[in-house]
Amino acid sequence: MTSHLLALCFDANDPLRLARFWAGVLDWEFADDPHDGIALLPSDDTGFRIRFLPTREQKAVPNRMHFDLTSASLDDQQRTVATALALGGRHIDVGQRPEEGHVVLADPDGNEFCVTEPGNTFLADCGFIGALACDGSQEVGYFWSEALGWPLVWDQDQETAIRAPYGGPKITWGGPPLLPKPGRNRLHFDLAPPADGDRRAEVDRLVSLGATRIDIGRDETGRVAMADPDGNEFCVLTPR
Repeated sequence: MTSHLLALCFDANDPLRLARFWAGVLDWEFADDPHDGIALLPSDDTGFRIRFLPTREQKAVPNRMHFDLTSASLDDQQRTVATALALGGRHIDVGQRPEEGHVVLADPDGNEFCVTEPGNTFLADCGFIGALACDGSQEVGYFWSEALGWPLVWDQDQETAIRAPYGGPKITWGGPPLLPKPGRNRLHFDLAPPADGDRRAEVDRLVSLGATRIDIGRDETGRVAMADPDGNEFCVLTPR
């Protein structure tokens, strides 16, 4: 029995400020759960929450994952951009070409995200969060498909994508060349076995798929820190 993706976690210099930004952009509500700290609950079929964890480290390099937000029309795209800017976001240049239709922004902590153009066929049947786009190998796409029990919905030219059986965003990996990983990622996944599951058995299963146990230097009771085959950190929580 596989774990489910409970949360996408952001290391944040000001967790409350960053949570308010994303609550405003996504129209999500704050979670009423003291065990999860500052977290947002999805208002759609996203299927996972977003947690914000305090850190003193400043963002220095591009993240290995970012949101691709969808648009129904050019006016809709402009509204999303205007909302993000009003909440403290900003335009950034990551090498995008003028003819490309998506708009690249950063949240108040500098975390990159895109507002895609209307008519994006790859994300046509997805919600507002169309994808969590990741820098990663074909191997890591296969790993996460097995880890979460999500089928591959794209596997071509070393690019992969998975999606939950119930829908929600796609998680994509762009294949080589990969960005260097100089330190701990600012974004990571929290997984949890089902309520009747066994965390030790799940950790062993993930290791058999290619994950490793690590020490990320953060003492959070009830969490097993691990890394996927590309070295990206994630945590396995107690069953729930």
